[in-house]
Amino acid sequence: MRILAFLLAAALSVMLAPQASAQQQPPYWASIDEPEARMRTGPSTEYPTMWMYKREKLPVKILARYKAWRKIEDHEGTQGWMHARLLSASRTALVTSENPEPIAMRALPDAIAKIIWLAEPGVVGSISQCENGWCLFDVTGRRGYVQVGDIWGDEPLK
Repeated sequence: MRILAFLLAAALSVMLAPQASAQQQPPYWASIDEPEARMRTGPSTEYPTMWMYKREKLPVKILARYKAWRKIEDHEGTQGWMHARLLSASRTALVTSENPEPIAMRALPDAIAKIIWLAEPGVVGSISQCENGWCLFDVTGRRGYVQVGDIWGDEPLK
């Protein structure tokens, strides 16, 4: 019985080792993965809630890690701690254009390309293929290229 337990423990440690080494080091991007997520003043449920997010998929910047907790920053610059299980590695962005008008989602990453969709400030979508000042922005299946200056959650972090 002890041998079986030892073999099982050894197998688990081998299987979990690549996951531990694959964890990203801050800073990096993540998104809120639950319909309700508490931001706390410190890395424990013992700390008070400073903000309750009620919107899934919002992008956040991960600034630090402490055990199962992540220090995050939102698009308004508010910083606090959130449990890792409330976060996803999925890349999302938030339309934050200073202009209250909708932003153009274009067929190609070019300022003269055809506008295929419009996205209002506050809209959240997934992003990919960010290069040369453009990102492919997907809002529930409606995809188009947006200029990076109109969204938050896309800039490279170091």
